[in-house]
Amino acid sequence: MRGYQLTFFTQQSHRHHHRSLAEWLLLTARDLGIGGATVIPASEGYGHHRRIHAARFFEFADQPQEVVMAVSEEECTRLFERLERERVHLVYVKVPVEYGVLGVPED
Repeated sequence: MRGYQLTFFTQQSHRHHHRSLAEWLLLTARDLGIGGATVIPASEGYGHHRRIHAARFFEFADQPQEVVMAVSEEECTRLFERLERERVHLVYVKVPVEYGVLGVPED
């Protein structure tokens, strides 16, 4: 299949509808029928304000997170329409990819 790999960048402390933004995005993707998404915690990073965000012993709320998913063009359109309606502020990367599934699923 051809589509896009979407990577969204956020922090553990960023919230939307009383959930972490990463969790809200994961659940929203699932509700929209997107086949899978992964939340990846990062140890450090910085954003457009050039301030370092890091997962330190006392600062886990500042931990950077990525949410990654492979989507069809139609799924991408539905997801971005939902993000616009919800007025979610997110940095993202959208890369054209070929994706699929190999092998036989485990029972």
